[in-house]
Amino acid sequence: MTTESHLKDFIARQRELLAKERNAEIERTSLLLTKCGPKLLEQKGLAIGGLGVVNVNIGLGGKTLVELERPSGYHSSPLFPPHTFRPGDLARIEPHVSTTSTTRKVKTAAGDAKATQQTEGVIYRVSDLRIVIAVDASDAGSDDLDLPERCRLVKLANSVTYDRMDKTIGTLERILGLASGEKPPFDLSQMGRVLLGLAAPSPVVPPKDIEFFNETLNDSQKEAVRFALGSPEVACIHGPPGTGKTHTLVEIIRHLTVTPPGSRSKRILVCGASNLSVDNILERLLLLPAGPKGDKIKVTRIGHPARVMSHEMILESTLEVKATRTDEAALAKDTKTELETALGVLSGKGKGAKGKGPRGAERKKMWEEVRNLRKEYRQREGGVVRSVLKDSQVVVATCHTSGGRQLFNERFDVVIIDEATQALEAVCWIPILKAGKLILAGDPMQLPPTILSLDAERKKKQQKKEAPKPKPSSKKPEPKRSEDGEDEDDSDSDSGASEDTEAPASKPAPTITKRLPVLEPPRTLETTLFDRLEKMYGPSIKRMLNVQYRMHTDICDFPSTTLYSSKLTSHSSVAAHLLHDLPNASAESEEDAKEILGTPVVFFDTAGCEYFERLDDETDDGSRCNENEAQVVKNWVESLASAGILPSQIAVITPYQAQVTLLTSLLRPLYGTEIEIGTVDGMQGREKEAVIISLVRSNENREVGFLKEKRRMNVAMTRARRHLCVVGDSSTVRHGGRYLKQWLAWLETNADVRYAGLE
Repeated sequence: MTTESHLKDFIARQRELLAKERNAEIERTSLLLTKCGPKLLEQKGLAIGGLGVVNVNIGLGGKTLVELERPSGYHSSPLFPPHTFRPGDLARIEPHVSTTSTTRKVKTAAGDAKATQQTEGVIYRVSDLRIVIAVDASDAGSDDLDLPERCRLVKLANSVTYDRMDKTIGTLERILGLASGEKPPFDLSQMGRVLLGLAAPSPVVPPKDIEFFNETLNDSQKEAVRFALGSPEVACIHGPPGTGKTHTLVEIIRHLTVTPPGSRSKRILVCGASNLSVDNILERLLLLPAGPKGDKIKVTRIGHPARVMSHEMILESTLEVKATRTDEAALAKDTKTELETALGVLSGKGKGAKGKGPRGAERKKMWEEVRNLRKEYRQREGGVVRSVLKDSQVVVATCHTSGGRQLFNERFDVVIIDEATQALEAVCWIPILKAGKLILAGDPMQLPPTILSLDAERKKKQQKKEAPKPKPSSKKPEPKRSEDGEDEDDSDSDSGASEDTEAPASKPAPTITKRLPVLEPPRTLETTLFDRLEKMYGPSIKRMLNVQYRMHTDICDFPSTTLYSSKLTSHSSVAAHLLHDLPNASAESEEDAKEILGTPVVFFDTAGCEYFERLDDETDDGSRCNENEAQVVKNWVESLASAGILPSQIAVITPYQAQVTLLTSLLRPLYGTEIEIGTVDGMQGREKEAVIISLVRSNENREVGFLKEKRRMNVAMTRARRHLCVVGDSSTVRHGGRYLKQWLAWLETNADVRYAGLE
């Protein structure tokens, strides 16, 4: 049973790991900003130069919104170059510098922040033509917003997320009585006690005579819905690739929003690890038909999703838009107009009392008025926000955004977290503390959260491993240790029955054990709440969706066997679908129809070709590329295109960013931006009709790097719907542990194996 000592160790370890991760992000960003010149920063997507201020207005919370674009006087195209700026990122607006100068020189000549006209804020909205930065009124620099005429935007380390997670861990600590300070106005719920191992989960009581809204749900989806509705405190839904996890969650939400006679309506908070995940659920909810009484589910989106500008339906459901349409909104509108007018004058877009830009005492007086107007606007806006949220049955936000000011002191009956296996446990506790019941959804067999501090440690270990080694003796070596600390030969030892989610069909469904497990501190931040609960309470804490609607049976076979205990089956609608079933497919000959369009899995083996990898000289992150392998990929893309497959139906993925850059230079000139080229990590949650994987690794030392991460390879091979092509060196890859050895053996037996020579 969990004791006070266990709780203290758990909280201390969470704080330690979060601090380590925060420092890793700050160190990486600081290193880049001090060592890289403006041109290199732009190449890395961490800066955009030559920008101009288009507009300054007011957003929710009285924040100053600064709108930036590329002026036509300085650029031939208004489109932004490739960059990494996303809503929620911390950024700084500073004077534009020439690409020949260095960031170090700029800092030396800067003096103080006011002299260089630097302003920090959060990315509010991003489009192809404009970026909007939200500057908080509480920031010191925003009291005298003096923006340069020509500026650049630089991405900074974002500590806001870590501050919010650390604050949440502190709140949990005070609730448990482990720390001094003001205790929150609520106690730890029974759900919270179950999550921490202080109480056993209550017995599941599935609803009787349930009528499903979506009659097309399969048996495993229906069982997951019953399980989630009948679990009093916590339920986990394991959704392997293509199994309709979002459909299942939407069905659960529909049942939770039904109000039985004499009962009050339940409030639901739907969260996710990313904007994309919550927007997918939001779109499905907004497309649902009206109920028997003609009413639809009332949904409000908190935050500013990246797609909000291109999807009018999502835009209409955001808190920002809804707040303008309430009765109370008119009262705040006048104040907002006054605020924006004053800010326009102060930013140089208008004139002061004497027909010139305000200076000295006049400028100081105007800023005093702005502060008073902001205070008044926030008070009026607060009433508008409360009115909108009170009328909402479902509130949708990322886990991080759920801890914002808009949801302060808001309480919910149920919180649902999608992509829970990609979210840090600490960020999940932000919405958890607002509800009394938790439903988690995700797939622990896909990629965990990206942890910079852990990646840095692994990279150092890998560099040591790949250093020149003496010739091995004839003595049998000890088992190698993988990057996550496990024996490589046992890399899949926890993949089979131990990954099982349900009892075999011949046995009755398992019951939740009454033995209280002990709460153990996580070894790394990769240990998610979903993982921890399964380890604590066993497979009975979750239900697995076992019918997939994406992959051809042959593509699904290996992941199902090795990672999903052979439980993952293909729906009849996709089990035998191939490229030749697409309406645009048109082979020139019967041979092409069979070899290109009629083969679900192809393996181009480069063993013996000496297509060795190369360390990318232009990066310092150890990324690798393989020119010959990239040419094999290019040739196969040409074959697919000649058979009528559209570039938009093809994805080329690889574990290494350097190989992405190389493949982009080869394929973009031929197929434009429609063909998707990216890393395996970036493709998680996506799918394409045809997927080509470039494994890259080929060397005399037989080192495979992080290819040995079975979850990464699982994501790679499960993106394809009708056709999967693998290009790699079997003589190298098979030495990456038991899992990769099994995969190569499976490919040699089940795939169409072809010689990868270029001659």
